[in-house]
Amino acid sequence: RVVRVASLAMKLNWIFLLTATLCAGAFTGCVGTLDGRHRAGNPFVKDSVEGRYERTPQEIWKAAKDVVGLHGALVSEDSVKNTLEANIDERRVWIFIQEIDTKNTRVIVQARRKGGGGDVELASYIDKEIAVRLATGNLTPTTRQRL
Repeated sequence: RVVRVASLAMKLNWIFLLTATLCAGAFTGCVGTLDGRHRAGNPFVKDSVEGRYERTPQEIWKAAKDVVGLHGALVSEDSVKNTLEANIDERRVWIFIQEIDTKNTRVIVQARRKGGGGDVELASYIDKEIAVRLATGNLTPTTRQRL
C-alpha cells in the first residue's frame, strides 16, 4: 500500500511559490548612484551618459547648476564628492564632475525614474544642455522651459 503525502495541487503550489520567489529576487536589486549611495532599482538598465569638455570643473559646475535650476530643483550639492543631485520631471538626476587634467573635465549624468528604471534619454538631454551652455557662454538661464 502506497501512502501519498502531498497532492498534485499542493506540489504545484510549492513549485509556483519557489518560482515566484526566484523571479522576484532576479528582477530587483540595488543601483549605485554617482554620489556613492545605493537605491532600489533595476541594475540592468542603462541610466547614464558621459561627456568630456575642454573646460574647468568650476565652469561645468556653474553650467550644470544653471541647467538643473532651469529644468527642475537642486536637491543637494556635494563639493567633496563633486556631485549634484536634482529632481527633474519626477526623476532623480545625479551629475558627477571630475577633472581629468588642467584642460579637460569629465561629466557623468545619471537619471532614474521613481520606479527604479533608468532614463538615459533625460541623462543625455541634460548632458547636451550643459554642453550648449558651455559652448554659447550663456551660463544664466533666461526662460524656463519644460521637457
